[in-house]
Amino acid sequence: MSADVSAIRTGSAARAGKARLGTGLAVAVAALALLCLVSIWVGTRGISFTTTWELLWHNDGSKAAVVIHDYRIPRTLLGLVVGAALGLSGALMQALTRNPLADPGLLGVSLGAATGVVVAITFVGIGSLLGYVWFALAGAALASVAVYILGSSGRGAATPERLVVAGAAMTAVLYAFDTGVLVLRPRAFDEFRFWTVGSLAGRNIEVVLTVLPFIAVGGLMALLLTRSLNAMALGDEVGRGLGVHIGRTRVLSAIAVILLCGAATAAAGPIGFVGLAVPHMARFIVGPDQRWVLAYSVVLAPILLIGADVLGRVLASPSEIQVGIVTAILGGPLFIALCRRRKLVML
Repeated sequence: MSADVSAIRTGSAARAGKARLGTGLAVAVAALALLCLVSIWVGTRGISFTTTWELLWHNDGSKAAVVIHDYRIPRTLLGLVVGAALGLSGALMQALTRNPLADPGLLGVSLGAATGVVVAITFVGIGSLLGYVWFALAGAALASVAVYILGSSGRGAATPERLVVAGAAMTAVLYAFDTGVLVLRPRAFDEFRFWTVGSLAGRNIEVVLTVLPFIAVGGLMALLLTRSLNAMALGDEVGRGLGVHIGRTRVLSAIAVILLCGAATAAAGPIGFVGLAVPHMARFIVGPDQRWVLAYSVVLAPILLIGADVLGRVLASPSEIQVGIVTAILGGPLFIALCRRRKLVML
């Protein structure tokens, strides 16, 4: 009898916990929607909230309507998709490597994308942002494949530790290559620095539509891998005992990270600390369950990114501070705090 009562209490607590987490996620989605509206309203050109709301639904072709529909809406949409991609890829990287300080650039994705842009500018002569996107995606994919080959070469499988070491080595090589090329080609450096600062400004709707399919596929893969990642968090042997194919899960997770982080970096440039910080925020709220961690990360990351973008516009008005700089300023203290935590353990 007591066992039945205990089981009922446990089930009730579990249902209450899920209801609480579901409510919290709904509140976060509502906050994100409100922040998107603020992002469309706030800018260097002063437009009243009433006018913004009217023009949002009725484009009359005025100058204010052009600003809202051609600049602010694409910028906000890009913040949504890039933020979601960075949050998901960061959570996925930390779960895959069981390293709480892992970020989406750990597999060389960010530097690979940067190398693709350097090659596009220097050797191909591409000068448009839309042209950079494809080279950045290709560079991210090739760098990540090279890291995986290095991490799996020799004896043994591609363990998280070997992938981290291979990623660090590949990052150093790519950084040296990029620096050498840009030093020898000052004109290429002038164009590259516009991309590398990390920004949502100056991107049109075509850039959003170009990267959206990659982010959608990567996001779907990440969400489908949550059960396997939960099992792998208990250790590889336990994961195998629960029926998880460890090697396949790691390969699919790496592909998802390439698609998510590669597309996000290609569109907005390298934006730091979002993929590192947001999964920790999500785990603080929901615990270690990867299903909820990824669900919260996909909402909290755009809140952080779009909020930082709006903050950059407000603080430097009538000019603006690029979002990559704002996230670095906000994320630096958080990174230090994470490093100093005594209970910072492997995931």
